[in-house]
Parts: sequence; C-alpha cells; structure tokens
Amino acid sequence: MNTTIVRSALFVPATRPERIPKAIATGADRVIVDLEDAVQENLKEQARDNLDHFLSEHPDARILVRVNAPDHWAHAWDLALCQRHAGVIGILLPKTENAAQVLTAADTGKPIWPIIESARGLAQIRDVARTKGVERLSFGSLDLGLDLNLTTGSRAAEEILSHARYAVLLATRVAGLAPALDGVFPSIQDSAGLHCAIQFARDMGFGGALCIHPSQVAIIHQALKPSLEELHWAQRIMDAASTGEGVFVLDGQMIDAPVIGRAQTILARAT
Repeated sequence: MNTTIVRSALFVPATRPERIPKAIATGADRVIVDLEDAVQENLKEQARDNLDHFLSEHPDARILVRVNAPDHWAHAWDLALCQRHAGVIGILLPKTENAAQVLTAADTGKPIWPIIESARGLAQIRDVARTKGVERLSFGSLDLGLDLNLTTGSRAAEEILSHARYAVLLATRVAGLAPALDGVFPSIQDSAGLHCAIQFARDMGFGGALCIHPSQVAIIHQALKPSLEELHWAQRIMDAASTGEGVFVLDGQMIDAPVIGRAQTILARAT
C-alpha cells in the first residue's frame, strides 16, 4: 500500500495555467489541474494545450490531472498528454464505473485515482478498487447526490452519502489502497462548516479531501490534526507501551494492540 500522506488535493482549472504555480505554493499536498468540470466544452482543446505548454516549460512541476470522463470525446487526448509528461504523477479519473476504464487510464503508466461519483461506480467499487494501477479512491459526493436524485443538504441525503462513504472506505481497506479522499466542500466562505465536514470525514477514516480554493487547504490540514487531549492520551499510551508488555492497564482501562495502534495513528496525524 502507498503510505504517502495526502491530506489535501487542490483543483486548479487548466484554463488558468498562471494559477498552477500559485496552487503549488499553497502547501496543498497535491495539486490537480482540471481538464473536466472546470473547463467549458468549447475550451477543452485550449485547456489541454495550456497544460501541455506549462509542463514543457516547468519540467520540475509535479501535478495530478483530472482528465475528462471515459465517455467524453477528449478522454483519449487527455490521457495521451498525461503519458507524455513526467510531471504528471497521477490521474484523477472522473465518473469511474468499471475496471476496464481504469485499465485504459493505467496504460499511461501513471497511478490512477478513480472518483466514485455515480450509482454505477458505487455498484462496481470493489472491482474498481482492486484493479491494477489504482493508488487511492476519491469520493464525488456532489455528482453522486445528483445521480441518485438526493435532496442536497437534507438529513436523508446525508444518510445515503454516509453509506456511500462507508463503501469507499471498505473497498479501500480490502484492496490495500492509500487512504481515500473525501469530496469537495462547495461553500468557500463557510470555514466553520468545512472544518466540521473534514473532522467528520477524518473520524470516518478518510485521509483528507479534495478542495476547490486555496483558502481551504490550511483549514483541512488543521481539521485533520488530533486535539491536544488526543495527543496527550496517545503519548501516555505509547510511553506505557514502551515497557514491552503486550497487555497492560492504564487509568483502569485495558490497553492492548488495537489501542496501541490507535495511539500510533493519532501521533502520526500530528506530524
């Protein structure tokens, strides 16, 4: 399993190549140059040319690319661009719905991050997750909500999306993938809402999230960090575990391997 920590992956439209260096400078763990949703249909070729020129002029840049969906006319052209450039270190594959689509993208030699954002994709998630070339899954809650005809923001919709998130997490674990990324939080001005959403995703087991604005990066990173209380607890567990006893009692509670593992995870999140 790829253990590289990715907390944030920031989108930047390929129609604005001058923003790519700025996105890289935000401190986001990954920058995703978008050829899909952020690009109008009549600008697809221009966006791809922009990215081609940027990568040629900045050979040291390292980015991911969200290509157009497998059934889009530009998909093959996008994959060819990604294959040509060493600076593309991964492909975000939107509307992933089967293993064959992943294999086609993986022929580029790049790691694939399928986006699970449709009913068909959710139904095939286990096959998608275990397909050769997949590095980690990402979750497209907005598109999935539209595909399932959910009422945005309703309690019912959130319940269904939680079930979908569980499917993403389970498939990730079974396939031994890197921690999955939650979907974007669309309200750029709502910092408190973003913080709560990321903590919720963190507590569910997600490693981080996709994001759409530079201001969201620092909030995501902060929300993923453990609290001071959690850190204090985890450090006490690890200090006590250093005696070498497999099972021991601390503050009246039995401490064994799963609890020690939890403490290790918390301390790792603090870095």
